[in-house]
Amino acid sequence: MSSFRNHRIVIASLFLPSTAVLGDSVPPTPDHNAKDPSNAFPVVNEIAQGYRPSHSRMSSLSAPLKSIVEDLKDKSRVVSPAATPGPESTNPFAGIARPRIMTPATDDYAQTRARPELRPTGLGTNSEYPPQTPRLKRKNSSRSQTRRQDSDSGAAGNIFFQPWHLESNQRCNGGLKNAVASVNERLKKKLWIGTLGTNTDMLGEGLRKDIDKRMMEKCDSQPVWIPDAEFESCYDEFCHQVLWPCLHYAIPDAPKTKLFYESASFKQYVAVNQRFADVIIANYQEGDIIWVNDYHLMLLPSLLRASPKFAPHVPIGFFMHVAFPSSEIFRCLSVRESLLRGLLAADLVGFQTASFARHFRQTVSRILALEALPKGIQLEGDRFVDVGVFPMGIDVGALREKKQEPQVADWVQLLKQRYAGMKIVVGRDKLDEIQGVRQKIQAFEIFLDKYPEFQQKVVLIQVALQTTESNELAGGVADIVSHINSRFSTLTYQPVVFLHTQDLTFSQYLALLSVADAFLVTSLREGMALRTHEFVECQEGRHRPLILSEFTGSYSYSGFRSCIAINPWDTRGTAKAIHQALTMGDEEALSRWEDLHNHVVTQTAQAFVISFLTRCIRANSEHLQPDLSAVAKLDLARLLPRYKHSQRRLLLIEFEGTLWQRNNSRASLLSPFVPEKAAIELLNKLAEDGRNEVWLLSGLPVSGVMEIVAEKAPEIGIVAENGCFIKTRSTRKESSRWVNMVANFNLTWKAACVEILNYFSERTPGSWVEERGASVVWRFWTGAPDDSCPDRQWARRQAAEAQNHIHDSLGERYGLRIIPGNNSFLVLPNNISRSTAVGAVLHPGGPAHSPLAGQAAWMSHDAADDHMSDDVGFVLAVGSDEKLLRRLNDLDHAETCSTSNKGTDSRWKLDPTEVSKILWNFANAQ
Repeated sequence: MSSFRNHRIVIASLFLPSTAVLGDSVPPTPDHNAKDPSNAFPVVNEIAQGYRPSHSRMSSLSAPLKSIVEDLKDKSRVVSPAATPGPESTNPFAGIARPRIMTPATDDYAQTRARPELRPTGLGTNSEYPPQTPRLKRKNSSRSQTRRQDSDSGAAGNIFFQPWHLESNQRCNGGLKNAVASVNERLKKKLWIGTLGTNTDMLGEGLRKDIDKRMMEKCDSQPVWIPDAEFESCYDEFCHQVLWPCLHYAIPDAPKTKLFYESASFKQYVAVNQRFADVIIANYQEGDIIWVNDYHLMLLPSLLRASPKFAPHVPIGFFMHVAFPSSEIFRCLSVRESLLRGLLAADLVGFQTASFARHFRQTVSRILALEALPKGIQLEGDRFVDVGVFPMGIDVGALREKKQEPQVADWVQLLKQRYAGMKIVVGRDKLDEIQGVRQKIQAFEIFLDKYPEFQQKVVLIQVALQTTESNELAGGVADIVSHINSRFSTLTYQPVVFLHTQDLTFSQYLALLSVADAFLVTSLREGMALRTHEFVECQEGRHRPLILSEFTGSYSYSGFRSCIAINPWDTRGTAKAIHQALTMGDEEALSRWEDLHNHVVTQTAQAFVISFLTRCIRANSEHLQPDLSAVAKLDLARLLPRYKHSQRRLLLIEFEGTLWQRNNSRASLLSPFVPEKAAIELLNKLAEDGRNEVWLLSGLPVSGVMEIVAEKAPEIGIVAENGCFIKTRSTRKESSRWVNMVANFNLTWKAACVEILNYFSERTPGSWVEERGASVVWRFWTGAPDDSCPDRQWARRQAAEAQNHIHDSLGERYGLRIIPGNNSFLVLPNNISRSTAVGAVLHPGGPAHSPLAGQAAWMSHDAADDHMSDDVGFVLAVGSDEKLLRRLNDLDHAETCSTSNKGTDSRWKLDPTEVSKILWNFANAQ
């Protein structure tokens, strides 16, 4: 298998890791490790993208502590509402904490950033930060912190002549950026594709070319130039008002439903995805691996596949960094099919947790009526899409190195001094309704009420990620903060302290995690909460507990079950969890921390990147569909001489669709089975030759069908019900018999499955349930195959619903798989197939040669590989089971022939109507 080290990785993400900023380059802060201007402010995870860590010494640390009067005097420089108490004197970040929640959208924030004289001069002020240069940014009104902001630059006519420099893009996916950076030694060839995150309409063509050239040389990046209005509509409307709420279980209320269900911004979403596709296609090189990231680009895989330049052999992987909802939520989207089809053009679709991956498989099965297997999705035309779980982690080595810097130790010392005798609870979230910050603060208020002994002894320091003023208002955070501070604040104590990440250096943040007595995450829905990983790593030596919402992706992993789990909607339960964390004994805390830490150091950023890219290459190579035109028609002139001169031959022949063409009308399906006389004569003729071992492969049941074939053709072996039963060939030592290959399986699921299907049969005219020995078939349609027929459309919807229900209630519990067809679907045990049955036939100790049935090594997936006797000189397999034919290709002397009329890995192809004629040539050969 090819390693991804030998390939260039094209990483498509909405925002590039580095961006172009107008103006002269700012003086770099002392950082001997920075080799690239775009990496001047490295961060550790994806949520840290708002941080601007300083790597220089802070002279303010050595300054004497201020009195409360001096601290308040400094705060008076920024006007604050009377309703919000100011920070207490013991706040180590008193000089930088805003008395009210301010964002880049507020006037006060803009003034304090633009005018140095308005900046507070407390201990948190980083005097080495230069005045902010004008930047081209979009209006800040969206949900995410990854926003383009308004431009305060000069006229468009002067922009071409203005100097510009590269700077770390705070809007990029920090987790992805740092994960890729953590494997730089193994990922030496890469190309980032994304937007700058700035307003670009006024940039001249010459400046754009200059930016393209330097970003390619310095940052391995290629910008995607998108008109501002198009980007605004795609990003602000469709991504953040349609897709994002849906993915996080936040379907809008009635007043907003028109935008959600009838959003015209989907056209701009398609246009943005197409622009990404155009850039990737223009920069594609042979051997590239395409890695598409996150919900902003869900259509990109299908747009790439539609290009003639992107043949099926190009590996494409998609990774969803956020949650994926249940099918009941996703089906509300009017463009659901387009989004799902977009993802299914990839070779691999990855998710953070197993539950997200399961939701995706169920959604595809229910909406598109495709076969959802534990490993992925089976599409039409035998194409398979892998669906995998790849939990993202942090770069533990980089974080440990950062913790050793002297600034962190200085801030740890100062924090301990400022909060001596107090307990510190820390949180870090966006201030929107999904992150549950309001629920967190309400729970903290209940905690102070229920446990008054902790009043004035516990402080909640809430770090707020960059977000927008509208979302802060929607989250209802400001009001509840004002309320709790007005109740419990004193002259020297404030229970809730709010800090924005733009006001906090990364060293300060790591120090805060190091001295915290508890870390509190109350997300109502979230992917992987990597900030909890940082907390666990920073607690080495203290081992204080983690309080974690059950609705985060991190909680789904066994290592994180050692946290204190909470339901964020249960504020009283959260208050109780805070008390448990603050009163927990050292021995219990250490035991919990060790489990958490073991998970953090194994689920790393490096493991995430390596496992995803490796799986992507394997998925592409395993499921690549060859061109049918490149497969030759079976050549009798070449095969007959080998057949004649072989002393032992193995013939594997599929029954349905080759020797027997089934009539799918209702009358025919319900009438007694009568095998075709010509087919029986052919099988008996082949079996007459003592050198032939003939096996008939079928999905039909034993009772009433294959037992009739066995009676009329007694010398052949039979595989029935897709491998559930095998009729052995008679030998000198024993006569033939039926072997139950699922004798040791738990088949109690059949009764429940039949009951479910009977329920759907009552609601689907003309449908019925066919119960077999070890499987169940539901025939939901027997009319003409006209997809425009309303009755057929209803039947297909019912079939998708039934499959989804069986998968949810029985599939994982009993290990079942569902194989859909055009007019029916089959439910059977997951570890049984024609391939496993042929493995049993070929195994030296298999049921064809031994009474040991259903117990030996042939039950394993790879049992069919090369266990055949050495004296077999000719193997012929004819049928449409591509997985079986692909495995038989590995056998010596094997000739595989596909009758599917689709792309195949078989060595030969045949039209099903020609099979009997060809086999008669072998039967008559002497």
